[in-house]
Amino acid sequence: MLQIEIDNGSGFCFGVTTAIKKAEEELAKGNALYCLGDIVHNSMEVERLEKNGLITINHEQMKDLYNVKVLLRAHGEPPETYALAKRNNIEIIDATCPVVLALQRRIKKQYESKVDGKLTPIIENQNKRLEPKTTQEDSQIVIFGKNGHAEVLGLVGQTKSEALIIEKFEDVKKLNFTKNIYLYSQTTKSLDEFHKIIDYIQSHISPTAQFQSFDTICRQVANRMPNISIFATRHDVIIFVAGKKSSNGKVLFHECLAVNPHSYQVESADEINMDWFIDAKTVGICGATSTPKWLMEECRDEILRKV
Repeated sequence: MLQIEIDNGSGFCFGVTTAIKKAEEELAKGNALYCLGDIVHNSMEVERLEKNGLITINHEQMKDLYNVKVLLRAHGEPPETYALAKRNNIEIIDATCPVVLALQRRIKKQYESKVDGKLTPIIENQNKRLEPKTTQEDSQIVIFGKNGHAEVLGLVGQTKSEALIIEKFEDVKKLNFTKNIYLYSQTTKSLDEFHKIIDYIQSHISPTAQFQSFDTICRQVANRMPNISIFATRHDVIIFVAGKKSSNGKVLFHECLAVNPHSYQVESADEINMDWFIDAKTVGICGATSTPKWLMEECRDEILRKV
């Protein structure tokens, strides 16, 4: 008999759970509700909520809306979105994740920290160097994150689009190490890669420049890396359930694949190939922070039905 275990640590993170709860509460009142972008990077969950009345829109479509309610998902939005809502008399239901919101505020504070036209570094960790204050032109706010990702667009928006984005370790080499560097991270990026970037900057920064790094990676997400790796080693086959758009899903799936070559990513139960389970005794089902529990259970039921 094939044994199947669903990973208790997988499924929606706090921010996504809150956003979906807010959407469901509003829809239950019978009110029309728009959501700016997919509420979660999982097409199955998006479809479920759209059947309940949620209308997904993009930024261009929002420009033509007036006197309606628009939900902002957990990823957060740049200041321009709030300004547009005010102009069009749109009621914002803000489901920005508290971790993301705190990060937006820190980056905005860094960007606006000026004394007599000069940027004052914020002392937040041991990487602070006691150098003279320098002009904003001599400073770089750098965000380790995926270019074009909703969360990153919201973060860059706090700096009037002046922040620099590095998507991977190799990109760090493009920075100007004679200028001050203030490094932040998208909340769902790899902690190991972030520390690798920090080490590189520390070893290349000019003696006349300042470097500060701010560990802004969500621990609820970061802790899933080692946990899911342990989970993947316990089973013959791993079914990783995640939407194709999920950045977090890509990272976690590769973590599974690194320790268990018999790991397969699916978006829904109908993508499961029963040939994967030949000679297997145990199957582990896990997923991303954007993967609903019901979808992992659906995959389990599909395997048991066909086995």
